[in-house]
Amino acid sequence: MPHIKTKIERAKPEDVAALAKFGSATIHEAQGRLGALSSRIKPIDRNMSLCGPAFTVESSPRDNIMLQLAIHYALPGDVIVVSAGEYEEAGSFGDVLGNACLAKGIAGVVTDTGVRDTLQLIELGLPVFSLSVCIKGTVKETLGRVNADIIVGGEVIRPGDVICGDADGLVMVRKEDAAEVAKKSQAREDAEAGFIQAYKDGRTIIDVCNLEAVLKTKGLTTDL
Repeated sequence: MPHIKTKIERAKPEDVAALAKFGSATIHEAQGRLGALSSRIKPIDRNMSLCGPAFTVESSPRDNIMLQLAIHYALPGDVIVVSAGEYEEAGSFGDVLGNACLAKGIAGVVTDTGVRDTLQLIELGLPVFSLSVCIKGTVKETLGRVNADIIVGGEVIRPGDVICGDADGLVMVRKEDAAEVAKKSQAREDAEAGFIQAYKDGRTIIDVCNLEAVLKTKGLTTDL
């Protein structure tokens, strides 16, 4: 049934800002290897990154009327996340709608369908993550839902959950977990910085990662 919900509970701005400091892989690992969207959804430019509350859209393949409504209702800082049936052969978003997003302060767009006008979008600087790049146009016929729970990239995404993305991929964090995941992400980065320094100081991977006991249980000796 068509449905538009304009008011949603978003992750706290301070929690979004805290998560935005970390890469998608760090966040994914820090929250127990959860929340990674399909690796098929990629940024149109590897220098693009985004982090913000999800403003979710459910639309039909080759139809972008609901995406346009989402752009109208989204707030500054939101990431518009579109579920369109994982349909690659449509360019449902381009530079005209990209300019509309920028004018509203939208933080980025994630879609499981195609986009076009990628050179212009890259010049605009709007972060866009998509399943494909396709020049084929869309229609404006079928109503869907705005701000309902959707599935994108194999993950259930609720309105207001946090979406973070960079060159490595996309990860979703539940809005109620955002503060804790940010703390765990910092702890992971601190630990990794310690590993890197240990390697620079001349310690071995087996020593730093405590691999000797693990290898012995598998019947491998590291003695030379």
